[in-house]
Amino acid sequence: MEITDLTPAERRVRDAFPRGEGVDFRTGPEELSGDGASWGPERTVRAEVLRALLVGGPTEDGRVAGLKLYGARITGKLDLKYAVVDHPVRLRSCWFERKPLLYGAQLRAVVLADSTLPGLTAANVRVDIVLRLSCCTLNGPVRLAGARITGGLFLQGAVIRTGSLPDEADEPPLQLNHAEIGTDIIAGDLTVHGQFRINGATVAGQINLDRARLINPGGIALHAETLSVGTDLRGNRLHAEGMVNLTGARIPGQLFLGRARLSAPGAVALRASSCVVGEFWLRKAAPVEGIVNLRRSQFDMLWAEPAVWPPVVRLDGLGYRVLRPHLPAEERLPMLEREEDGYLPSSYEQLAAAYRDVGDEEAVRTVQLAKLRRHRRTRPRHARLWGLLQDATVGYGFRPSRAALWLVALLVTGAVAFALHPPRALKAGEAPDFNPLFYTIDLLLPIIGFGQEAAFAPSGWLQWLSYLLIITGWILATTTAAGVSRSLRRQ
Repeated sequence: MEITDLTPAERRVRDAFPRGEGVDFRTGPEELSGDGASWGPERTVRAEVLRALLVGGPTEDGRVAGLKLYGARITGKLDLKYAVVDHPVRLRSCWFERKPLLYGAQLRAVVLADSTLPGLTAANVRVDIVLRLSCCTLNGPVRLAGARITGGLFLQGAVIRTGSLPDEADEPPLQLNHAEIGTDIIAGDLTVHGQFRINGATVAGQINLDRARLINPGGIALHAETLSVGTDLRGNRLHAEGMVNLTGARIPGQLFLGRARLSAPGAVALRASSCVVGEFWLRKAAPVEGIVNLRRSQFDMLWAEPAVWPPVVRLDGLGYRVLRPHLPAEERLPMLEREEDGYLPSSYEQLAAAYRDVGDEEAVRTVQLAKLRRHRRTRPRHARLWGLLQDATVGYGFRPSRAALWLVALLVTGAVAFALHPPRALKAGEAPDFNPLFYTIDLLLPIIGFGQEAAFAPSGWLQWLSYLLIITGWILATTTAAGVSRSLRRQ
């Protein structure tokens, strides 16, 4: 088209472009761009006029040309496919009739804040400074796959919905897969109705999803497999309906989901398997509705209150160095009981190692004892019986005081019984003086002999008592030896 074929509104834009001056069509500072379909010709600008200015518009010596427009109704398609644009593009509070096409374009800076668009096609776009979609309403897919943005991407306060066209119905509303962001993605208070896809993306700084709402019930709300972040991924008060998938993500700083609400009833709500994360925070998060999968992930620190874990978890291969907050082992053990694959020895060893690192040896013993009890339920009946004896007598070696209590109780019982009813001497006149205490010790302890057991023979019910003491003594000695041996092997 000829750039001279312009309406009065378009001439205002053309005249301001060489000097980089703004043109404001708004009738008030609080005007919403969502009403733009009804705006009249006095504030309507054709997209082809904007394209002509950006690609070959006039410039003025000593001034920085640029497109700076507020409150305009932009008709037609802003087609900058493969274009090289050296001028900044600022189209704030505008209403777009059709989605802009920026595929493969090379741009300096693009600001579309507070605008309403039917979508944005910008896959493989190159932006030198910043791409700002803050507080935009996008009623169709935002395609930024493969984008390269030297500065930051700003999405805070934006609302993005699935497109109404048939070919857009199943398309993720927000696509950033394999994008490269030079600084941060700022997306606090973002709302996405559908899937936020960011697989394979690289973000040099942080991703901020504080107070974001990702709504995709029955599907994947955040698809971020093999995501690489330079510092943190923040999701304070994040609300996700659908799976949050972080499989293979690399986050050296914090994965912060404090006070978050993750919901995928009957499915996986959080999949963070094979991740490497510095600190994973679930502090004061709501109980997860759905399965949590942390298999094969490695965390320097894991902060999670016991109440956050759902009835089913997947923890095989999970490693962490520090577990916070520091709580008694009895409050942490129920999480291991919820493992979908049943008994996993490595999960108990990992929990014990975390307590050992902070010097809580009592908690270490509690975890190891719980591990053996859980293992006992998986063994044959005869092995379970032997395990029950070890548990009842010495707590598998972790509760040696139990053996002492058993011995004292049996010793008192035997000494009183034999004092009231002394056994007869086997050889009258040759037997030593009878001592009920040492006689009972002779029966109980198989490796100690005071000459009492061989010199006297009880009868009647006392004979059965002596048999019980002998058998119990052997059991206590054997289980104690087994427990001590097991403890020494662990050390």
